[in-house]
Amino acid sequence: MAARAHTDTALVRPATRVFDMTGRPIRGWILVDSSVLAEDDALGRWVDEGHGFAASLVPQ
Repeated sequence: MAARAHTDTALVRPATRVFDMTGRPIRGWILVDSSVLAEDDALGRWVDEGHGFAASLVPQ
């Protein structure tokens, strides 16, 4: 799945938004509100998903 598709899929999940700390959104980066990460299982799923995506990238 392409990076854009991963981003779009993640952004439909609860308490997510595009990473934007300076008024300039960073494409492909997502913030997940801590309220949905309180349970270890939920946090683990996000970490596993991020790790899997990063591992799929071509080294530069």
